[in-house]
Amino acid sequence: MRKELAKYIDHTQLKPDTTKEKIKEIIDEAREHTFASVCVNSYWVPYCYENLKDTDVKVCTVIGFPLGAMSTQAKVFETEQAIKDGATEADMVINVGELKSGNDNAVKQDIKAVVEAAKNRALVKVIIETSLLSRDEKIRACELAKAAGADFVKTSTGFSGGGATVEDVTLMRETVGNDLGVKASGGIRDLKSTNEVIEAGATRVGASAGVEILAGRDGKSDY
Repeated sequence: MRKELAKYIDHTQLKPDTTKEKIKEIIDEAREHTFASVCVNSYWVPYCYENLKDTDVKVCTVIGFPLGAMSTQAKVFETEQAIKDGATEADMVINVGELKSGNDNAVKQDIKAVVEAAKNRALVKVIIETSLLSRDEKIRACELAKAAGADFVKTSTGFSGGGATVEDVTLMRETVGNDLGVKASGGIRDLKSTNEVIEAGATRVGASAGVEILAGRDGKSDY
């Protein structure tokens, strides 16, 4: 049971004050529990790759994080460099402001550019930042990610005042159907909330409390 649950978890450390010691800790934990991936800021990708290349644990990084408001060219460069450094999963943040302005084509092209940069080399998970969106905007964001060829849609960065909810995961799964993965991330700290989002349709869970979740304990971290 625990081994199966571990395969859902992207073991995450994205805080701005993250040290090498903290990265080594999540690497060691990921090796021990065989999490799906470690999810880190791109600076740490080479170190994670070197220490996990002999395992089944993937290296996941974040693109345009946490705001999503940088240029598409910057996101593409960040994606390409992260893949060169060993990442095989890239969680990108959409341009939230353009979505809320109704400029759907700009949002789609932004996602598509990252998808094309990662094609055949890395999965792309699109962070739509649900806490900032209306129901209609969440649906549009998921539809745009699907149309742009993304592999997953993801709820949250964990840095914008809200995280994953069962309601949002359910809506996202209904919107993308079975064609895309759904990643629930932000505020998931215990076994109960993990099981709830999986039952709602999540196929991946982003959490820094992965060890606590597997142990049935309440984690402390927000991301």
